[in-house]
Amino acid sequence: MKTSARPGAFRLILANKAAAWGFYALSAVVLVALAAPLLPLADPDATAPAKRLLPPFSEGHWLGTDSLGRDLLSRLIWGARVSLAVGVAATCVAAFFGSLIGLLAGYFGGRADTVLMRIVDMIMAFPYILLALLIVAVLGPGLLNALYAIAVVNIPFFARNIRGAALGLSRQEFVDAARLAGKSHAQILMGEVLPNVAPIIAVTMSATIGWMILETAGLSFLGLGAQPPQADLGSMLGEGRKLLFTAPHVSIIPGLAIFVLVMGVNLFGDGVRDAMDPRLKSGEFIRPAARTTVTRDAAGEPSRSGALLEAKDIRAEFRMGGESYRAADGVGFYLQRGECLGVVGESGCGKSATALALMGLLPSPPGRITGGAAFLRGEDLFAADGERLRQLRGGAVGYVFQDALSSLHPLATVGEQMCEAMQAHRRMPLSEARKHAQQLLGAVRIPNPAARMRAYPHELSGGMRQRVCIAMALAGGADVIVADEPTTALDVSVQARVLALLNELRASRGAAVLFISHDFGVVSAVCDRVAVMYAGKIVESGKTREVLNAPAHPYTAALLQCLPGGKRAPRAIEGAPPPMNDLPCGCAFAPRCPRAQDACRSEFVDNADIGGERTVRCLFPLAAAQA
Repeated sequence: MKTSARPGAFRLILANKAAAWGFYALSAVVLVALAAPLLPLADPDATAPAKRLLPPFSEGHWLGTDSLGRDLLSRLIWGARVSLAVGVAATCVAAFFGSLIGLLAGYFGGRADTVLMRIVDMIMAFPYILLALLIVAVLGPGLLNALYAIAVVNIPFFARNIRGAALGLSRQEFVDAARLAGKSHAQILMGEVLPNVAPIIAVTMSATIGWMILETAGLSFLGLGAQPPQADLGSMLGEGRKLLFTAPHVSIIPGLAIFVLVMGVNLFGDGVRDAMDPRLKSGEFIRPAARTTVTRDAAGEPSRSGALLEAKDIRAEFRMGGESYRAADGVGFYLQRGECLGVVGESGCGKSATALALMGLLPSPPGRITGGAAFLRGEDLFAADGERLRQLRGGAVGYVFQDALSSLHPLATVGEQMCEAMQAHRRMPLSEARKHAQQLLGAVRIPNPAARMRAYPHELSGGMRQRVCIAMALAGGADVIVADEPTTALDVSVQARVLALLNELRASRGAAVLFISHDFGVVSAVCDRVAVMYAGKIVESGKTREVLNAPAHPYTAALLQCLPGGKRAPRAIEGAPPPMNDLPCGCAFAPRCPRAQDACRSEFVDNADIGGERTVRCLFPLAAAQA
């Protein structure tokens, strides 16, 4: 069996062109600086007044000489070595003490948090460059003192970031479990909290090194860092400023070196940040676009006249690294006005991905649509431009997602969100939008809708939030409602009310509903027809009652056996669905099917019409008696 080919951190960094450029530039500077003792360079401190201010490409001096005749190339390489060492060292010192303060303040809270963070606030009250100058003035000029100054002024930056992360982690259940297990504070800090904030520390360090190098160069430019004859990039820039008009190369060359070094560090730091974010590990660092990428050939024409929505041979996949995960592999169905179609299957079979693909909502990258079409009243949605899709999303097609709390904006009231949804698709004044929103909340059976309009999502129960989402789906006058497992997180009584509400809305408004679930019991209560999905394909479809009473596909029968009923105990399906990046040649359900034969494992299995608008994707379908 194939394993996931999710790329490693280094491949992810190189996949980001900007981060790759930063990595190559930084690597070149670091390698040359480290190799300085081995390179055939002139003595960086040897003066030669007779050769002062030689231009670049002079004999024996590729980058020319400075006002004392010292070789600029040699001083540049040795100076970059010093600047890198000071920048990295200052970052490590600031990261250690800042992270320690942040961890202690965030974990213990209370008085410890108050005292430590007030000290940090006092440091941050001073302009950082003035504070650094003050520290150097007290300690005296010198590279080591400049390192201390730069580290001290950056400690609050680390302390603030780590304190916020530690504060949230210290209240998580796994930390409470560690306390109940009898672990000491030190063990919890080192074993539970620190590993979770370590990526934040690493990312903060990668973003800070470049700033540290610039600050060190600034102090050296003012004569408070590296002291003659020692050189770093900042002191070289400071020495050349007096010769900017007579010998500009003396200041331009170290200035360009600082630019390349800091840009390389910053771009590489951005790549490290993205590589450590698990949500971006898709093999590409482009943020998801406003619509799914479509790479199909010709779409053809709708095959079912009069259908409100028709999905025709939809093929969608996720490309991660070198692997392709086929979430939808030739999915087709249709919806008439006022009809409810249930899509059933185990988790990961492609139900939600297919529903998101209809309106181009699959995140791209890594998702893309590689074939098929989705027709809304005969209009090809995959061919629509971005503006047309924006008009249809929330307008003609409304979505109700499973987790209502994460679907609603936490900082806006219910009324504000509903009015925004209506004004995005209907030209109406705010007063009219509020009135209509209140009517919609009443239509979805929310008591006292006027008061609920002023409530925030966290102030409502789970059932009320789900009904608000249904009202928002209707706010734009939707003809099609895609309900993606809207009752899974609800208790039984609330679930029944939501299902009854969907039935009422279908009857009163004539809206078609695409109802996604993994529970046949829920689907039987609300759906006219049902489509059973497995491994990205619809394996059986037909009228709900006929499919429930006489399933034709062994997978459908196995799903029904998972439901409790009568004296029969529920029976789980043995095995697990196949990985979507390594689907078998024949029937994907064959490894789990008790009726599978050799032909099932080797031959392509197509959808077959078995009469009465029933279709099944099986070489040996169940007879009515067997079902």
